Amino acid sequence: MKHALRGLLLALGLLSADVFGQDRVDRYFVTYDHYMEEPDTLEISWAPVLGRAGGINTFLGNLNEFEYGATKWWTSEFYLDWQHTRHEGSVFTGWRFENRFRPFLETRRVNPVLYVEYEHLNGADKTLKEIVGFDSKEDLAVPNSEARHEHEREIETKLILSSDIGQWNLAENFLGVKNVHGGQWEFGYAVGVSRPLKAPVGNRCTFCAEKFAAGLELYGGLGTWSKFTLRGTSQYVAPLLVWSLPSETTIRVSPGWGLTDQSVTTLFRFGVAQEIDGIGRKIGKIFRR
Repeated sequence: MKHALRGLLLALGLLSADVFGQDRVDRYFVTYDHYMEEPDTLEISWAPVLGRAGGINTFLGNLNEFEYGATKWWTSEFYLDWQHTRHEGSVFTGWRFENRFRPFLETRRVNPVLYVEYEHLNGADKTLKEIVGFDSKEDLAVPNSEARHEHEREIETKLILSSDIGQWNLAENFLGVKNVHGGQWEFGYAVGVSRPLKAPVGNRCTFCAEKFAAGLELYGGLGTWSKFTLRGTSQYVAPLLVWSLPSETTIRVSPGWGLTDQSVTTLFRFGVAQEIDGIGRKIGKIFRR
């Protein structure tokens, strides 16, 4: 099995390649690239999404993330989800536990990452972190008072492929989601492309062009196991701008638009992330006092 996997990856052209800069930056909101969190580094972030569409109440889906670099090849993340919907109030919608594994530490032309996540949510969740199957804006029209009683226990898997081409990053994700209590596999995808406004040269500055990156995400559903299709699915396009501050704080903004009748008309995403290096050592010092 191991040799077969290596053969498949070689067939995809996974050859050694140079990349620009090895510092990890959260480029995307929905798409994942191949960069892992640095070992013993904790990243805390807040990533709300504001959604508006005819026929549903305007909502703010909130995602609080705690990402930890366990090793160079393993990054783990814990999420807390909640949302506020106009005229319906606020509700805590659940939690997620995610793990990403990078099988090859050396950089290649195409860098694969394996992803698995357990989701313990209710039907009122509106973070829209992933779009799969035939997810629709009609699902978001169910009032919080009803949707919060619908329990969702799902396993989400992803194959992440990511490449650095000069200053550009190109990442492709294929998603599969299944309810642990039964039902079909639901599929989706996300594609992201981004680049810094200027090639990084290591300057410690705040407003210089190398601290900014711009890009675009395209994502949506791909139907189910029995009906793999784009027809009748939600599809989105979203440009993005990323600002990396010297204090290891990252700020991201992304206005997005639905491309199909099933999509939410507009999605505005905003994110703030702060990295804390050597968190394990710092906690250890506290307990040794």
